[in-house]
Amino acid sequence: MFGLFKKKDPLKALQKQYADLQQKSFDMSTKDRAASDKLKAEAEEIAKQIEALR
Repeated sequence: MFGLFKKKDPLKALQKQYADLQQKSFDMSTKDRAASDKLKAEAEEIAKQIEALR
């Protein structure tokens, strides 16, 4: 209840988004290589944002 209005850490949110995109990219790699590459590129952009925050 008390954590309801707490702001989330932007670094943790980006790390979770990065991990999710990496997993989706891995899952898509056997089905659709182009979609997998696109997801991988999005994950790399998020990785750059993570490095900028550190």
